[in-house]
Amino acid sequence: MFLDPDLILKSAGALAAVALPLWLGARAFRGGRTGRGAGRRLAVEEVLALDARRRLLLVRCDGREVLLLTGGGQDAVIGWLPERPAP
Repeated sequence: MFLDPDLILKSAGALAAVALPLWLGARAFRGGRTGRGAGRRLAVEEVLALDARRRLLLVRCDGREVLLLTGGGQDAVIGWLPERPAP
């Protein structure tokens, strides 16, 4: 079976015309240009399982850290931790 070179070039061009915008859109949606964590204000630093239902979370928000207790009958803020001195 012989394929016409013109048909192969047209097919490759059509595939590129569809795949390139999809790839660029996915990269922009994921924030591929900003790098990981750039501009993030909120992050879960650590999670500790206390039992089958409850978790203790250390959450960083705007450079400060807070302890949260989740999974029980009611979630609770345990408290804000003192700020660490800069190294």
